[in-house]
Amino acid sequence: MPLISVIVPVYNEEKTIKQIIDKIQAVNIDKEIIIVDNSSTDGTHQILSQMHYPNLKIIYHSTNRGKGASFLTGLSNASGEYIIAQDADLEYDPNDYLLLLEAIKNTKADLVLGARFFKGYHGLLAHRMGNRFLTSTLNFLFGAKLNDYATCYKLARRAIFNSLGLAACGFDIDVEIICKALRRGLRISEVHASYHPRSYQEGKKIRVDDAFAAVFAMLKYRFRG
Repeated sequence: MPLISVIVPVYNEEKTIKQIIDKIQAVNIDKEIIIVDNSSTDGTHQILSQMHYPNLKIIYHSTNRGKGASFLTGLSNASGEYIIAQDADLEYDPNDYLLLLEAIKNTKADLVLGARFFKGYHGLLAHRMGNRFLTSTLNFLFGAKLNDYATCYKLARRAIFNSLGLAACGFDIDVEIICKALRRGLRISEVHASYHPRSYQEGKKIRVDDAFAAVFAMLKYRFRG
């Protein structure tokens, strides 16, 4: 059993998919990498078909089912003690896995987040302000004190993720994970994570309609379960 399973949801990332897999492979840790291609329409499929590593699993969705569905597919095929998701672009640094693993062991937390807004973040103003609003809303609803609920980096034991009964198919998977963890009283810790955001022209970003959907999801998990 590997120490960590890295789940990489992928959709149309032909420019970066090989680089991110190489970066994950370079991290000195016992791991498996699970790529879930969400029916990419560019050259991603071709690139993946040429990659062969003993610790690499590649799963193809026949239709674009969303980021959350890709994560859940990866989770159901994972065998690692710990689980973490990795965006397929180059915004997050896989070397931070080591920091998150150290934190979950030292703090005895159930879930560790790689927060982007502790220090040094100089990305898109709208993105930064939007995240602050959404995280503040979640904190208000659940009585929490989180810095960055929407970070891609959420590390927990596989058993913890499986126990949450996750079902969200889209970007609201981030809301579901945190809200259900808070409702269950799980111990959540945060450490600083490196972040190098792409522009709106370079990559897929959360937009205004996604923010409204996130607030709706927060209210649903707060009052309906």
